[in-house]
Amino acid sequence: MQGMAKNRFHTGGAPSQRQLRVGELIRRTLSDVLARGDVHDPDLNRMSITVGEVRTSPDLKIATAFVLPLGGKGAEEALEALRRNRHELRRSVSKALTLKFSPELRFAIDETFDQMDETRRLLSQETVWRDTHEDEDGDDEA
Repeated sequence: MQGMAKNRFHTGGAPSQRQLRVGELIRRTLSDVLARGDVHDPDLNRMSITVGEVRTSPDLKIATAFVLPLGGKGAEEALEALRRNRHELRRSVSKALTLKFSPELRFAIDETFDQMDETRRLLSQETVWRDTHEDEDGDDEA
């Protein structure tokens, strides 16, 4: 039964419940901090950044946040702004965590969003659309 709990993103064994719990708590906290614009950086506050997932190292000392700016544009700019403010973000996160130490925050682009967009794009292509939508009234108005 344990093999089933394996997260497809992780290599070398499934993360522990504690890792998953801490990762999710950091994800929620980061999302809230970014949504409220708590960081004193107008560039960062201008962006709408989704935190898709946070993965922690087994010792919980490093947390990697997988992020994507709204619409997927300006990803590099978003990473740059997050990295520039990582100390302030880390302080905000550590207030919410009950850990003895505050994990080092790292940021990466969430590629799973890109894959979802790619799937959506493929589904919206006309030929695929035609194959998946029956012609309801027999009237072909293209």
